[in-house]
Amino acid sequence: DGTMNDLAGKYKGMDRFECREALLKDFEAAGVVDHIETIVHSVGHSERSHAIVEPYLSKQWFVKMKPLAENALKNQETDDRVDFVPERFEKTFSNWMNNIEDWCISRQVWWGHRIPAWYNNETGELYVGREAPKDIENWTQDEDVLDTWFSSALWPFSTMGWPNTEDPMFKRYFPTDTLVTGYDIIFFWVSRMMFQSIEFTGRRPFKNVLIHGLIRDEQGRKMSKSLGNGVDPMDVIDEYGADSLRWFLLNNSSPGADMRYVPAKLKSTWNFINKIWNSARYVLMNIDENQKLEELDYATLNLADKWILNRLNEVIRSVDENMDKFEFINVGTELYRFIWDDFCSWYIELSKLHLTGDDEVAKKSALNTLVYVLNTIVRLLHPIMPFVTEEIYQAIPHNEESIVISKWPEVNPEYDNETINDQFAYLIDIIKGVREIRHTYVIKNSIEVDYTITAKQDDLEALLKEIAPYVSKLVNATCVGYNVPTSKNNATEVIKGGNTLNIDLGQYIDMEAEKAKVEKEIKKLEGEIKRGEGMLSNPNFTSKAPAAKVEAEKAKLEDYRSKYAAAKEKLAKMN
Repeated sequence: DGTMNDLAGKYKGMDRFECREALLKDFEAAGVVDHIETIVHSVGHSERSHAIVEPYLSKQWFVKMKPLAENALKNQETDDRVDFVPERFEKTFSNWMNNIEDWCISRQVWWGHRIPAWYNNETGELYVGREAPKDIENWTQDEDVLDTWFSSALWPFSTMGWPNTEDPMFKRYFPTDTLVTGYDIIFFWVSRMMFQSIEFTGRRPFKNVLIHGLIRDEQGRKMSKSLGNGVDPMDVIDEYGADSLRWFLLNNSSPGADMRYVPAKLKSTWNFINKIWNSARYVLMNIDENQKLEELDYATLNLADKWILNRLNEVIRSVDENMDKFEFINVGTELYRFIWDDFCSWYIELSKLHLTGDDEVAKKSALNTLVYVLNTIVRLLHPIMPFVTEEIYQAIPHNEESIVISKWPEVNPEYDNETINDQFAYLIDIIKGVREIRHTYVIKNSIEVDYTITAKQDDLEALLKEIAPYVSKLVNATCVGYNVPTSKNNATEVIKGGNTLNIDLGQYIDMEAEKAKVEKEIKKLEGEIKRGEGMLSNPNFTSKAPAAKVEAEKAKLEDYRSKYAAAKEKLAKMN
């Protein structure tokens, strides 16, 4: 103002840096400078203009924090407490509350809630209140606004009709259930919502606080404008879809921990969603327009149907348990394995036996099970990937108008089966065993092979006969007996329970010729390994050759060693 300008005297109107130089010269001329030294310290700069920020003394509004903090800490000892996930962040909260300073809530910016304080134009009297003075023309409101965290701390209850605590929204939804936020704003937002909610409503603002970490770049650096390593989510969505991004974010971080943005994992997620989409196409190709979603008649189910439904019950229980604990990585892992391995890789392939067969009851059972399981899968996935699941839900038989209002899947105890997983393990082991023998001895998939089972248990035969048609369908292999003598050219694989799968190789390959091939390969690999080891042990090579060349030779040597180990194992099986 005019008074301050008058006080500036000869320095009036000078740039601050110019003024400092002039002032120093005047001090030196007056003989009042004792000494000058260089001090290194932190200097604040404007984020936008990069200009040095000067400290400026002024009057500010404060909130007295000690009583608010004490009430918040006391409330954490009651049943109305807020639970932090992970628990360790409650210590962060309590440490801050125990060491709290009074809170400066006034800000000199152009936006926000105006400070409810007025100054009388004639007397200079100060008035603070919820309502403006009645003779408002005689008063001037303070130009400061509330700290943004003060305003946002009102959110849990101000959005529900507060201060009208009889508002239906307030009565139904307050306190809310869960707040999800980053660990970097526990002080700024979470704690302030807690003590303000307790102060203004007498209750906690929410039951749980789920704390997540930050998303860092692939090298683990925090994303920032200065590094230019930020990622625009809209670009990711354009390339991979919103569902892929959501799945990636939810399944690559633990509560409270930072995560890295890895594009390759988004590609993998995109492939997973594509797998789900293709499974839905398979179901749609096999059902007609009259197909309905309904509970299944357990008495008519096939072995594969009973197995997938029992697994589905296990998955629902696991997902429910981990959702309640906010362990979303476990949720994603459970769903991924079930959908990719159990449903797509096993059940869909096994269902083809019944869908292409002549047994109409078995065909209907398989179709009903396919629809039931797929419908349940998309409902389990919906919170994580809402868009593709709604699209599939609308295409397949369903009950509710939208997946958004459909019921969360529940366990059907009728589908529980304590022995089915063990029974199904025989099927999986036999199929894997046939595939392993085909691979080891180079028997083409187009060649039908005969196998026998040497069983230790007397009661296995009925189950193995039930399994046999599935084995025939998946790996083109026919069971020709149980506990029968085997030939000298017999290849074996141990299956569940220490039982043995046998295939007489003499019908399909020339064993001696196959052995000779492997022995020749082993000899060749031994030569390559000897050459590589010699080269890498030669100082003239390792010190003079380009680093890239040395690394390439090391990689080649490791590859040869890996192939050599596999070939030796193959020959051992042949012998």
